[in-house]
Amino acid sequence: MAVEQKKIKRILIANRGEIALRIIRTVKELGLEAIAVYEKPDSESPYMRSADDAIMIGDRPRKEYLDIEKIIWAARKSGSDAIHPGYGFLSENADFSAACEKAGIIFIGPPPQVIRDMGDKVVARKIMEKAKVPTIPGTENLASGDTGIEQAKLFADKHGYPVMLKASAGGGGRGIRKVKNEEEMKIQLPLVRAETRSAFNDDRIYLEKCVESPRHIEIQILADHHGNVIHLGSRDCSIQRRHQKLLEIAPADLPANILEAMYDAAIKGAREVGYVNAGTVEFLVDSQTNEFWFMEMNTRLQVEHTVTEELTGVDIVRQQIKIAEGDVLNIPPERVHMMGKAVQVRINAEDPKNNFMPEGGKTLEVYQSPGGPGVRLDGVVYQGYRIPTDYDSLMVKMTIRGYDWEQTIERLKRSLNNFLIVGPKTTIPFYLAICDEPDFKAGKFDTSYLDTHTQLFNYPEQEREVAKLSKIIAEIHARKVNPFAY
Repeated sequence: MAVEQKKIKRILIANRGEIALRIIRTVKELGLEAIAVYEKPDSESPYMRSADDAIMIGDRPRKEYLDIEKIIWAARKSGSDAIHPGYGFLSENADFSAACEKAGIIFIGPPPQVIRDMGDKVVARKIMEKAKVPTIPGTENLASGDTGIEQAKLFADKHGYPVMLKASAGGGGRGIRKVKNEEEMKIQLPLVRAETRSAFNDDRIYLEKCVESPRHIEIQILADHHGNVIHLGSRDCSIQRRHQKLLEIAPADLPANILEAMYDAAIKGAREVGYVNAGTVEFLVDSQTNEFWFMEMNTRLQVEHTVTEELTGVDIVRQQIKIAEGDVLNIPPERVHMMGKAVQVRINAEDPKNNFMPEGGKTLEVYQSPGGPGVRLDGVVYQGYRIPTDYDSLMVKMTIRGYDWEQTIERLKRSLNNFLIVGPKTTIPFYLAICDEPDFKAGKFDTSYLDTHTQLFNYPEQEREVAKLSKIIAEIHARKVNPFAY
């Protein structure tokens, strides 16, 4: 079909932090201009230094990045002809995509209706069923009050407990509860509805049969305006806390025929919905039988896209921009054959022993990052950086690549040991404990991994001698005086 070619010259990044910087880098590589936006608490954030211009959109933390009118205003003010939403914030907001379209600004992502359809988990499941993609048994949106409880009870009686209560407009692990019996149903249903209303301004919820201790596998896809849809392999993101991912591994360790079936299902589903741009089709896989079912589709760039990039050599952000301009996908199939293994860990300012409590407000007294073969860092922190209290606790994503799983773990462990952060507690010692855990080393993990390996939280908290020394050196440099010289 005929598709209008639109050459992009200036891109506004409607996001912040590490993902804004990651997008800016590719924009600049393409010889285009990058425009950053920021809320007042982000006024000193390093990502803006790499942009060609930065526009303040307001004072309110986490509010202005969600204000569609202000983002469109900033795009017009800067003369941007395209907007990249990154992940989170407005990235999966159909109204935002539609507002860009109405304003004559290219939205670097899928069309509004696709976002709307895939954002409603009940509608998404129906579309996948039509495409003959395996889906988990589930309900329509439940009615409010006692009627909804009765609908839920009837479904649970038919399919058996446990079941999962889920937000129809959910994401990021919010609005999800496991229900083990009828009494829990009566308690949890109104709580999930209230949580969903608060998180998504939408109180629609539905019920789904619970797959016990599955693996969580996702398939990265790219689709252009010309009807071409390809996959870029698989990722295993089974190791999670509160339904939020901690480690992502590529490719997933599954039999070749199972992966091929999942690739085929992902592409068929993307075609059925009329997908355009980068997206991820997510599946739950039975750990014993390898039977798989569609779970959801993320209509945006994923946090963990870096592991796919490291194994395929494909810059996914670059492809997003080219697709938005109307280009034809031109990635030969041999690029998709992932060689080796890659893993991404999220270095967060959190205390894993205290239910991953954020360490907002603390300062990085020492920050020394690792390097060497197969090490990629995506972050914006530095020595002296203050962990924000208004935003998430992610400091840097570290992606490690090796020839095989054994080398990847060894390289990950070496890099974590060489990562010095003094100030906030971090997830680093927790990941080091995982590196030594036998099941992880053997590739045996599913979504219940942290629940069945609670010993991982017993890691030692002693400050390493090299960290103490680095702290002293940093203090000498900061004060220009050696406090131990007298």
